[in-house]
Amino acid sequence: MIALARKTLVHEWRRFVPAVFAVGFSCVLLAVQAALVLGIFGSAALYVRASGADLWAGYPGTQSVNFGRAIGRDVDLRLAMDPAVAATEPYVWVDADWRGTQAGGGVSVYLSGIRTAPDGMLFSHLLAPWQRDALRAPGAVIVDRADLSTLGTTVGGNAWINGHAVRVVAAVDGLRGLGGANVIASLDTAREIAGGNAAANPTYVVARTHSPEQAAQVQARLGAGAPGFGPFEVWTAPQFARRSQLYWLLDTGAGVAVLFMVGIVCLVGTVVTSQSLMAVVAGSAREYAVLNALGVSRRALGRLVVEQACWIGGLGLLLGGIASAGLLWLAMAQGVPVAMTPATALACAGLVALVALLSGLLAMRGLMAADPALLLR
Repeated sequence: MIALARKTLVHEWRRFVPAVFAVGFSCVLLAVQAALVLGIFGSAALYVRASGADLWAGYPGTQSVNFGRAIGRDVDLRLAMDPAVAATEPYVWVDADWRGTQAGGGVSVYLSGIRTAPDGMLFSHLLAPWQRDALRAPGAVIVDRADLSTLGTTVGGNAWINGHAVRVVAAVDGLRGLGGANVIASLDTAREIAGGNAAANPTYVVARTHSPEQAAQVQARLGAGAPGFGPFEVWTAPQFARRSQLYWLLDTGAGVAVLFMVGIVCLVGTVVTSQSLMAVVAGSAREYAVLNALGVSRRALGRLVVEQACWIGGLGLLLGGIASAGLLWLAMAQGVPVAMTPATALACAGLVALVALLSGLLAMRGLMAADPALLLR
C-alpha cells in the first residue's frame, strides 16, 4: 500500500498539487505569524537581552522595562556589597520627544543613558567598542538604522531631544523598540536631557555576578529590597525579560488583538488544508472502491489514505518551510521585527502535520463508510 501511495502521487501529481500548496500555505501563515509575535513582543525585552547583566534592580512591581521609575542612588552600593556581585552600573531611562532637522512633528523616543566604558554591560551585545567610545562626546547618540527616516535624520546629522541638541554618531541594527524609537546616549548626556530630580537617580541598576549560576541566589537575598536603601526589587535577567514580554503580550489590548489574529490565521489555515486534502481523497473514491471490490481490505485502504496524507503533509511542510525562510529573511533585511526559535518552528511544523493527518483520517472515515457499489455507479 505504501508503494501504491507513492506511485499514485507521482503519476497523478496534478491532482495532489493543490493540497500540497494548501499545506504549504498553512505552514507559511503559521510560521510568519509566530515570527511576528516573537519579534514584536520580544522587542519589549530588547534592553535586557542585548545587555550582559545577570541582575536588574528597579522599582518594585515594574511590569516592563519601559515603565521604570527612579530608585535610590544607593541601590548601586547595596548590590555591590553582595559578595557574589562582580560589577554594577546605573541605567537612566528617559521618555523624551525627538525633533529632527526635517519638517514634521515630534517623535516619541526612549532615551537610554548607559556607561560608555568598554566593559559596560548595557547593550554590550549591540554596541562595538568604537561606538561606545563615540558616545563620550557631549550630545552624542546612537539610533537604529531602520528608525533614521522616522526620526528625520542621518548618521552625522543633528536633532533635538527635549530641546537639547544631539548628534547621531552611529546607527546599529537590532535596536528597534515597541511603542517608540530607541536612542542610546551616555549617562551624562541622558542626565542633562532629563534635568531636574530625574537626573539624580537611576531608573535601574544592573549587575554582573562572578558566575551566572549565582544570579538566582543574589536575587533571593535582595529580591524584596533592603532596609535603609529605599524601595527596590531585583530580578534575574531572564525573569525581567520574560516579565516585560508577557506584559505586552497578555496584559495589553495590542497583545490580545495579535493573539486573536493568530488564532484566526490558524483556523483559516486548518480549514483550507483539511478541505484540500478531503477533496483529494474524495476524488480518488472510485479507485478505492475498485481496490475494495478486488479484495483489498478497508484497513489497507485506510493505511493508503493516511500514507497519501502524510506524503502531502511532508511535501507541503518542505515547500512552506522554504517559503517561510525566504519571507523571514526578507523581513529581517527590511528591518521588520521578526524572530524564530527552533522550538517555535517545530511547534508550527507539528501543528501543520497534525492538521494534515487529521484531514486524511476524516476523509478516510467518510470514504470507508460509503458503500463501494454506490461509488462504482
